[in-house]
This record gives sequence, C-alpha cells and structure tokens, in this order.
Amino acid sequence: MHNATYGVALCIFEEAIVGRTRGIRTEITGAPLRTVRPIMLEHVYANPRRELVHMRDAGLLVQIAPGTYTAKPDGIPPGHRWRPGLEEAAMAYATAQYADRVPVLYGLGAARFHHAIPRAIGVTVIAVPEQHRAVTMTDGGRVVFTTTDVTRLAARYERTDLGGFLVTTPEQTLLDLLDRPGLGGMPQQANVAARAFAARVDLGRAQEMAAGRTRTLRHKLEKLIQETEGER
Repeated sequence: MHNATYGVALCIFEEAIVGRTRGIRTEITGAPLRTVRPIMLEHVYANPRRELVHMRDAGLLVQIAPGTYTAKPDGIPPGHRWRPGLEEAAMAYATAQYADRVPVLYGLGAARFHHAIPRAIGVTVIAVPEQHRAVTMTDGGRVVFTTTDVTRLAARYERTDLGGFLVTTPEQTLLDLLDRPGLGGMPQQANVAARAFAARVDLGRAQEMAAGRTRTLRHKLEKLIQETEGER
C-alpha cells in the first residue's frame, strides 16, 4: 500500500474509532460503575440488546456477565484489551441488578479487596437484600450471593477505576469469615484470611461487634485472638 493511501486509511480508521467512542451514551458511562443491562436502555434504543452487542464488538464495552455490559474507564482506547478484576466486575453486575449502594462486597470478596487474600481465587461473595442464584462471569469467575439485611453491615464506600461500591470493613469481614468460613466454598482461604485480619484489625472493635452475635462466633473470635497474640 502506498504511503498516501495508507495515511488516508489510517485517518478513516481513527475517525471511526473516535466516532464510536463518542457514540457511547451518557446513560451508559454515567450509570453506576459504568455498567448497564438492556432493560436499563429501553428508553434510549429501539433494540438495546443489539446496540450493546455492537458496542462490545467495536471494543467500546466489555461484557462482564450474561446480559451485562461495562464501559471501559476513560482513557482506555477502544481497541485496548481490558476487563475489570473479579471483585469489581461482580459488584458492577450486582449494582446493575439491585441499584447503587445496595449490594455489599462480603466475606471472601471483601477479604480479597482488603488484601487479606493476596492471590485471585476465582470466586467472590456479595451480600444482597434478596435471594439471587450464583453467577458465572464471562471470564469464568464465580459470584456467590448471600441474602441478609445489608443495612446492618458495617461497610465503607470504596472507590475504584469504575466507580464506588460498598465493602464490609476489615472488622466486619473478620467476623463474617469466622461465622461462615464455607461461604464461597473455600473454607481454608477463609481461615487464612481471618488470621491475616486478626493480626491487623482493631480487635476491641471486633469484640464489640461480636457481642450481639452468636456465642459460637464469640468463642471463635476469642480463640483466634489467643492464637494470634504473638503475631501482632
């Protein structure tokens, strides 16, 4: 291809990419965690499912789960391969299902977020107010949902490249891991994470929070405190 012809072709390609980038509606980029489902765009497009698939194929969106699409963070080119980590993607999915600041990253998921589990484990846990079956994300990660009164959880609003979401505090996460180590199907990882938390959280605060919970949980916490006294 001659240089002039190549230059024209390159300009056309670049204009197409810019046009596609500009084609992402604010209803998508402005959605919580930049994530939408087709039903959320029925007032925007005649066929939102088809439009979302087109934008995914153009490299503008990432399909993180069945019927759920995420706009790449600002500054990432359309052709650049990118996808959110499991915890971030799972919270984006859950937020699109339940609304902003409703789901809470919990248990193993919160432990990963707080770096009490250093490596990716392929599963995460989210607390929601209504029952939801487990979901397999498009990257193969598994999301387990637990139903609880999320307003009673000690959680903080944490910010990421996609946006913000709620994550249980380290003390709350410690108690949840001790209470239900099998939630998510990785009890050994839950126990390792609990010990990591015990070495660095405010144990007095954790004991106060455990006062209103079961005797079994309080016993587990006291035993863990005794075992990890020399590690602090």
